[in-house]
Amino acid sequence: MADTDVYAEFRDAVNMTAGELKKWLGTEESKTVGQRSSPGAEPVGHHSGRKIIGILGKKRTELTEADEQHMRRVVGYVHRHTAQRPDGDVADSRWRRSLMNWGHDPLKK
Repeated sequence: MADTDVYAEFRDAVNMTAGELKKWLGTEESKTVGQRSSPGAEPVGHHSGRKIIGILGKKRTELTEADEQHMRRVVGYVHRHTAQRPDGDVADSRWRRSLMNWGHDPLKK
């Protein structure tokens, strides 16, 4: 079961629903950003997004230690990258697409 603080931080960082994230990950745009372990491999953030969908689909009591580790990784990524917001319109930026792969849409209220 997830630590209360990690769970709350994760729920704050991930502002997309599982359905929104799944739809986003199905787009070609979502695959245009992020580091890859090798040429042609799935981007790291894209893979993370699929894990996030799995976590969002679980009850809190069903979360594993591996889920909690990934939740911590997501929180760290979202916090680091939101702090690096570029100037200007970010609606169609690589920065926003990368964050969305990690379940966070910076334009979502």
